Amino acid sequence: MARQLDEQIAGRFPVGRRLRVLDVGIGQGTQALRLARLGHQVTGVEQDPVMIAAAREALDREPEGIRERVRLVQGDGRDTGVHFLPGSFDLVLCHGVLMYVEEPDPLVAGLARMLAPGGLLSLLVRNGDGLAMRPGLTGDWAGALAAFDTTAYTNRLGLNVRADRLAGLTATLAGIAAPLHAWYGVRVFTDTAADDAALPADLETLLAVEERAGRTDPYRGVAALLHLCGVRG
Repeated sequence: MARQLDEQIAGRFPVGRRLRVLDVGIGQGTQALRLARLGHQVTGVEQDPVMIAAAREALDREPEGIRERVRLVQGDGRDTGVHFLPGSFDLVLCHGVLMYVEEPDPLVAGLARMLAPGGLLSLLVRNGDGLAMRPGLTGDWAGALAAFDTTAYTNRLGLNVRADRLAGLTATLAGIAAPLHAWYGVRVFTDTAADDAALPADLETLLAVEERAGRTDPYRGVAALLHLCGVRG
């Protein structure tokens, strides 16, 4: 996904431009720190105190020059309007968050308002059109059959969450003046791998295959996750 994001950034912004980035649902700070290392100014918002503590610990291990490019805010991603002025950011990330939000449209609309004209909105969501893939590939036929007619699922943490369909999010982005510019699949072939699986010796080949599949039909349409990129009009 990082490669996909970098491709979109390179295609939209001048080389060397330092972006104002908002990462909503920063988690442990993986993407935020990666972007800060590239020279961008990053603000991370996280509601979970455990996650924001982990992000702070990770940030503390970085050199001073990177630390001063990152600001952490503990808060709900639905309250961005409380913390920031509209149009304050060039790039807004919301990765792995929408599945925990019962009504995602207001959240997505609020994120789009944070973007300056021409800014990029990056969403990573569970693919509601591919929910039957994991149970089907693991031989859970009853689970696969049930997954065709729902967007609800149980994630690997045992939480009951929801998925989004490409058509629905495309309509949402069009309605909030940040129409879909590009989309990718993420974890096309590797979604059934165990969380503690060892990295394969041919990791670079695996990544090349996933990257190719993530931009190629019909494979991307059944990926476990969708990476959608909208552009603020």
